[in-house]
Amino acid sequence: MPVSTSLLPLRFSCFALLIALLPLGSRGQGKLADYQRAERLNGAFQNKVYNAPERVQWLPNSSMFWYVQTTAKGKEFTKVDAGRQVKEPAFDQARLAQSLGQLTGKTVSPYQLPFSEITLKADEVSFKIGDSLISCPFDTYQCKIKDVTKPAASRYWGGQSDERDGRPVPSPDGAYTAYIKNYNVYIRSTRSSAPETALSFDGSEGEYYSSRLMWSPDSKKLVVNKIRANTPHLIYLIESSPTDQLQPKLQTRSYLKPGDALPQRTPTLFLVDSKQQLTAPIALIDNQYNLTTPQWRKDSRAVTFEYNQRGHQRYSVFEMNTTGAIKPLIEETSKTFINYSGKNYRYDVADGKELIWASERDGWNHLYLYDGTGKLKNQITEGEWVVRRVVHVDEANRIILFEGSGREAGQDPYFIQLYRVNFDGSGLTPLTRENGNHRTYFSDDYQYVVDSYSRVDEPPVTVLRQTSTGKVLMELEKADIKPLLATGWQKTEVFTAKGRDGKTDIWGIIVRPSNFDPKKTYPVIEYIYAGPHDSFVPKSFVTDSRGSLHEMAELGFIVVQMDGMGTSNRSKAFHNVCWKDLKDSGFPDRIAWMKSAAKRYPYMDLSRVGIWGNSAGGQSSAGALLHYPDFYKVAVSSSGCHDNRMDKMWWNEQWMGYPIGPHYAESSNTTDAAKLQGKLLLILGELDDNVDPSSTYQFINALIKANKNFDFLMVPGMGHSLGGDYGEHKRRDFFVKHLLNVNPPDWTWTSSITVPKP
Repeated sequence: MPVSTSLLPLRFSCFALLIALLPLGSRGQGKLADYQRAERLNGAFQNKVYNAPERVQWLPNSSMFWYVQTTAKGKEFTKVDAGRQVKEPAFDQARLAQSLGQLTGKTVSPYQLPFSEITLKADEVSFKIGDSLISCPFDTYQCKIKDVTKPAASRYWGGQSDERDGRPVPSPDGAYTAYIKNYNVYIRSTRSSAPETALSFDGSEGEYYSSRLMWSPDSKKLVVNKIRANTPHLIYLIESSPTDQLQPKLQTRSYLKPGDALPQRTPTLFLVDSKQQLTAPIALIDNQYNLTTPQWRKDSRAVTFEYNQRGHQRYSVFEMNTTGAIKPLIEETSKTFINYSGKNYRYDVADGKELIWASERDGWNHLYLYDGTGKLKNQITEGEWVVRRVVHVDEANRIILFEGSGREAGQDPYFIQLYRVNFDGSGLTPLTRENGNHRTYFSDDYQYVVDSYSRVDEPPVTVLRQTSTGKVLMELEKADIKPLLATGWQKTEVFTAKGRDGKTDIWGIIVRPSNFDPKKTYPVIEYIYAGPHDSFVPKSFVTDSRGSLHEMAELGFIVVQMDGMGTSNRSKAFHNVCWKDLKDSGFPDRIAWMKSAAKRYPYMDLSRVGIWGNSAGGQSSAGALLHYPDFYKVAVSSSGCHDNRMDKMWWNEQWMGYPIGPHYAESSNTTDAAKLQGKLLLILGELDDNVDPSSTYQFINALIKANKNFDFLMVPGMGHSLGGDYGEHKRRDFFVKHLLNVNPPDWTWTSSITVPKP
């Protein structure tokens, strides 16, 4: 139908007005070209960072090590003799490629060798191609198939071994075997025809002796835990579209949740000659979250075991001698939580004459030295910084090698540096000082260490050091990122701002698109993971999210990530913010951080803020629209633990405490579903056995009952995930549509993603 020309000026003026009303940043963003650039960045990080060792491996009991790195040629393998300080090719890659070609009947490039799980020895290299284990001796380079292996069966993370069944355990002197029969402990002589002997008689189906029987080194004693079993908690998963049949399958997993009953263990010691049974007092170890398998002292004088009281506010190390006397060597308590899952460390010196122990009792994670009776001798490390990991204890020289963070002035407090310190706390010496995050690889004798240090905004430098002094012996590699920069990739910016208290520094990163224009405005998207078990903002160049944040930014966004209060690796007070309040998620710090960033960079449009996260991040991202809708407008939540009562016990009771109380419901997204504002997309894999899918379904049920509008994607056959490639595409489209107000490009362009290279 012809259009009246009298209407054209009006139509064009309305269109011009519409364009004028669009935020400047949304013009030309979220288009097909932006999606194509994002795809080009996928994998660019790995392929275009040269001379950055990806794997470092020392040869056993040797001063030799090797590493592989990407160069302009491809993958190159290098061998280093630390003693002679000589660097050379690890092997003849051309000869190896030729030999592999003959073996496989395919053309093999010397710098694209098609293998995995490589092991390098002095005289050969072995590796896997598919299921085949192949070895190539360096004298002939005649590669041969040594073995064909079956893929290892995947193990369920929550699976528990059945301690009622186990193989007989021989005594160290070979005179006896010990075993479980009819729920009780039995021994049998291996040197005579004497009948078996029962050492216990009180085992039963409901309270049995564990098959983890521990002989004393002198073969005269046995120790074992007696277990009062709990009732398993099963979750049910429907596999709607199995690959081997038409009809769906029902799967089950054993999955303990907060408040469920737990096994209770009682250490029991048996004296073989007298057949005497000695039992630890139940009152000392009541209401267990966990009690470890007792371990013998080398001189057979006693056993030790660790006791974590349920609620994670009391943690003890006990010693029980062969008279049955029991005493605490270490007693750790907290008014909030003891981070047993992340910072627990114990080392027994000289068979228990001293103990090295990690604790946050002074507000920071530090090391302490006890004598063998349980008396504190001295604090080894101290100050407003944290010990991150004990690397090695040198008993002979009474030196501890460890990693710490937050000690060096003017550096990111999360950067890991290497230190040494004497047992008495003297001689604390930084072995690395460069302003970066240090990754270390030690020779078996700890004489040498390969150190690769970098920042998200500075590529890695890799050196060989003398461990005792930190002296650089060889400069191995300095990464070249010019090929990466040639793609248009923008360096990540580190940004720091004050948190909710106006005093504490909050550290994060800002990611911009390759075609960034400071004259435009950009919606801001936060990637969130606020799980209290760690900190999560990338600190090393090669862990910069492998480009995924950059891919999202490429669509026309500023993408940010930060570690708010309630996460780990800072002070105990910083960490305690999460206690019984996972709903907090550090949001007051995150919002303050973004407001500070937008004040410095006005092109960050805080009227259009999105957020996405997975798992605990899924809980937080959905919670952002429930509790902070004035700030966050669009959220994508995948695999979310939306109610901590529905999630795994170990993680949630660690931070939310025990017993279960009203605070669990107060942190639940399901409880607050009626508060939803903004645009929400939920993504879920139907076979998620990390977070019970019913957590998301119950949240959906509450949203429907509250008549709330939201989007939901369930991916058949998928486990705990952000949604895979399909979910990633939906997530990008969701932000483009609701933050840029642009209809995403038709999906037909993805049917064959062969994107022109720049």
